[in-house]
Amino acid sequence: MKPRGRSAFTLVEILVVVIILGILSAIVVPQFAGASEEAKIESTKVQLQKLRNTLAVYYVRNNAKFPNIDEGDGTWAEVLAEGYMHVPPNNQYVGANGRIIQYGVGPDAAFQDAYGWIYNPATGDVWAGSYDANDKPLPRP
Repeated sequence: MKPRGRSAFTLVEILVVVIILGILSAIVVPQFAGASEEAKIESTKVQLQKLRNTLAVYYVRNNAKFPNIDEGDGTWAEVLAEGYMHVPPNNQYVGANGRIIQYGVGPDAAFQDAYGWIYNPATGDVWAGSYDANDKPLPRP
């Protein structure tokens, strides 16, 4: 008589695999949890740099004149209408109001989520909402 071959895993083998997968997920998942916050921060920095470059080009091409940008809805109307940008920038770090524009003369001093961009129409300066003067995100409360 020939000995019968194994055709399935034993309960112990399955439990060992489940335990190993649990250990690996406990190591890997926390690393990905912080990645989404970092992605929002980096995305906003890229959007801010693009916006500053766009406003500088607009200024040069329009005889040292800054665009007329309205506070509020975040359309960046003249800049979009004349083809300097295709879509309005979005400050993902502040969340749902990331497209809203607020007039101001400097960056935020504390975290807020009411607007995404601060624009000074007199100087053409622009800052990301909830970022400091060095373009670093302000801590969430």
